[in-house]
Amino acid sequence: MDGDNETFASGFILLGFTARADLQVMCFILFLAIYVVTLVGNLGVIVLIRIDLCLHTPMYFFLSHLSLLDICYSSTIIPQSLRFFLVEKKVISFARCVTQLFSFATWATTECYVLAAMAYDRYVAICKPLLYPVVMSQRLCFGMLASAYLAAVISSTIHTVSVFHVPFCRSKVINHFFCDGPPLLALSCSNTHLSEVVVAAVVGFNVLNTTVFILVSYSLVLSAVLRIRSTDGRHKAFFTCASHLVSISLYYGSSLFMYLRPVSRHSLQWDKVVSMLYSVAVPMLNPFVCSLRNTDMKNAMSKARGRILTSLSICGPPLAERRGQPHHSERW
Repeated sequence: MDGDNETFASGFILLGFTARADLQVMCFILFLAIYVVTLVGNLGVIVLIRIDLCLHTPMYFFLSHLSLLDICYSSTIIPQSLRFFLVEKKVISFARCVTQLFSFATWATTECYVLAAMAYDRYVAICKPLLYPVVMSQRLCFGMLASAYLAAVISSTIHTVSVFHVPFCRSKVINHFFCDGPPLLALSCSNTHLSEVVVAAVVGFNVLNTTVFILVSYSLVLSAVLRIRSTDGRHKAFFTCASHLVSISLYYGSSLFMYLRPVSRHSLQWDKVVSMLYSVAVPMLNPFVCSLRNTDMKNAMSKARGRILTSLSICGPPLAERRGQPHHSERW
């Protein structure tokens, strides 16, 4: 336990995404660009849903929280990675490592349940359209969201305790770019079988449980869509659900691949690529895949852009006059 006490005092060393010094600046620019796009895209979705009254529906309520979660869990990882790309000593304290794993697990798990809630929303909207306003009440939506956060906190606590209760006396060097369960368990000098089982059980319960719920919901949706006689109606229903399914496939596929394998079968270099997919790439892609290809969102963006251009046009002539430029009043 002396090594474990030393780890607690001095923390861990993160190797980062690459050890090659010539790639550090390139990775910094790439991660920074991804983070900026993630923030702008997801904040844009949240603001757009907030200001457009036509988007104040259960579907977009969950979509705005999905964007918020994407911001939260990418912000748990990327800012630290950006700093580590620019410094030689990539040290993270024990407490910060625990906090990072717990926070990331909480946001990621909540996202699983929010995606499931969105699938249920689509099921009710397509299969029971007349009952939609009654079933998807504001009370139910808030209840589903609160349950998602509660389930995430409980499972993340179990996950984090299971990882950090083992002694880390083999090494302090984490071959990863953030504190994640599999690379941390690889540092233990004790038998980690119980921790592996607990982590796999917690992640498996959340991911497989919500996956089954989503598959059942969309199976019923598919059955209802195939009964639609109108080709346009069938195409619209498919298109509404397709973007959601793409986002689910990316997120769930990489998560299952990462967590539901024994540590002994992990390739830590390959795990970095998989981790980057679900922790960095998916939050960036979600606004485009799940939101901005939606017809209602496009209409809302067009209206918002129109209001902005109108405001600029109204403010433009006085400014032009103050600068001595001609004011063409006949345009108005």
